[in-house]
Amino acid sequence: MSEPAGKLPLPYVADARTATPPLPLVVDLDGTLIASDLLIESVIRLLRDKPLALLALPRWLVQGRAHLKREVAQRVDLDATLLPYRTELVEYLRAERARGRKVILATASDERLARQIAAQVGCFDEVLASDGVTNLSGAHKRARLVAELGERGFDYIGNESRDLPVWSSARKALVISSRARLLRRVARVADCESAFSDRPASLREYVGALRPEHWLKNVLVFVPVCAAHLFFAPEVVMRTLMAFAAFCCCASGGYLVNDLLDLQADRRHPQKRLRPFASGRISLVYPLLMAPALMMLGALLGAMLSPLVLAMLLVYLGLTLAYSLRLKHVALLDILVLATLYTLRIVAGSAAIALWPSVWLVGFALFLFTSLAFVKRYAELVIMRDIEGQRATARGYELSDAELLASKGTASGYAAVLVLAIYIASGAANVLYSRHQLIWLVCPLLLYWLGYLWLVAHRGRMYHDPLVFALRDRTSRILVLLMVATVLLAI
Repeated sequence: MSEPAGKLPLPYVADARTATPPLPLVVDLDGTLIASDLLIESVIRLLRDKPLALLALPRWLVQGRAHLKREVAQRVDLDATLLPYRTELVEYLRAERARGRKVILATASDERLARQIAAQVGCFDEVLASDGVTNLSGAHKRARLVAELGERGFDYIGNESRDLPVWSSARKALVISSRARLLRRVARVADCESAFSDRPASLREYVGALRPEHWLKNVLVFVPVCAAHLFFAPEVVMRTLMAFAAFCCCASGGYLVNDLLDLQADRRHPQKRLRPFASGRISLVYPLLMAPALMMLGALLGAMLSPLVLAMLLVYLGLTLAYSLRLKHVALLDILVLATLYTLRIVAGSAAIALWPSVWLVGFALFLFTSLAFVKRYAELVIMRDIEGQRATARGYELSDAELLASKGTASGYAAVLVLAIYIASGAANVLYSRHQLIWLVCPLLLYWLGYLWLVAHRGRMYHDPLVFALRDRTSRILVLLMVATVLLAI
């Protein structure tokens, strides 16, 4: 009889009258013991460390999935301590083993990785896994378990339809799922128990994985329209909206790729470990399918605007991919790349309306976004200091670099304010602003905002990208609105 989802099954205890030993408890790995997929994680890790291995993957796959898993496992080093374990299940397995029950890990993952995880969990008596020749999944797993334990000679814990052949030969099926359809299919082949609930991710979580709050950065494509005071030109605004949508698609695709490549690093971070892929809330298949789809849609929108906009989107995607794979770990170069990605949005916005930005705007943007990029890295370093102590590192930086990052970042911020001041004093602002003297008020407001960001980062309270932080922080919102209002009054 099934038990309600979310409740632990009663422990299987030997019958005192017959002294029959409890049947072995067999548990699957991917999606069951851990809320992730080791093959996908290990392939991603391999491509991150050795991108050229992508060329070898088809050749390995032709020789079978087991061979592919073995080749990949021999070339990667996953940290078993950081994987998203189902803690409720791990506690249950340990309790069953403490009562004298044999606990077996049976998985289609490669034996090398499976044994690392078994050693980390510390409650398995035996490990059965793919050996480079046989892919221990579905019917192959069933045959192996029946050969060793006999028909109906074990209980099995799994999470998906590929486990149905194994459940059909088990005495009892324990299911890590709340999906009614799967539970009905399992009930047809075995005595079914929904032992552990697994609430599926909501639509909000799937949308959140695209990081829509970061679309705020793409508002930068509207800067050329605002700078040229073309607010009420319908065609211009429509083309800029298309550029905005294109960058949102490409940015979300880039974030998905970045999250895949950063799984282990995110799991070490107190906030980023809660991201949907790092925590195992959303399957890794989702970003693998969604990222290329979004990038292609963004490129299509860019091509509809102009070849130049498409070229800038491709440069943006190329830099984003290079940043995710390598450049984010190269000290100082990562700062320049981040600043370039911000500024590229402004240039693309200009290209969308065939109006080249002034050197004043480009110079101001480069210095401002360089300062924000330094804030981002400095904040990460301070947060990791609170976790790892004096040996803390963040990307390509060590804790001893913190003062250098702060000095360079504040200098870049002051340089942005200086460019703005020279722009006003040179008389160039007279052409577009009838009350250009009012723009001087932006300088102290911007200085205060930049100083405030650095103060928050120094105190270890900036857990997000500076622009995302500004969106959520009351003081930042007030300062930004005051700056925008001042510029509008100066027109």
